[in-house]
Amino acid sequence: MVAEQLKSTRQRKAVSNILATITKFSSAQEVHKLLISRGEKVGLATVYRTLQALAETGAIDVLRNDDGEALYRACSTDHHHHLVCTKCNKTTEISAPEVEIWTEKIAREQGYLISGHTIEVFGTCANCR
Repeated sequence: MVAEQLKSTRQRKAVSNILATITKFSSAQEVHKLLISRGEKVGLATVYRTLQALAETGAIDVLRNDDGEALYRACSTDHHHHLVCTKCNKTTEISAPEVEIWTEKIAREQGYLISGHTIEVFGTCANCR
């Protein structure tokens, strides 16, 4: 999980291992709390730095909640989008070929060359409704 460009440390491994078990987008505080509950000795500042570094290398996905807080999740490396529950942050990866066609069409019509895009769809999951 830890990006090859990053120096492998005990703390980075611990954060990566926790992320591999989480199925929702989680804040740095939530990741830190899970680490502490499992007996890991990792400071909150280290968790923040590690999550930011992993996100910058593309090893994990990041999105912002309504309050602007960064939430993190380990995802597949294939291009995908997310369905995110606004109550529990449960996240489902989705493939949407029709979205890819639409973005290319709109960009072409407007004279743009797409360099990338992200789409998160927010709503309430079946368990939270």
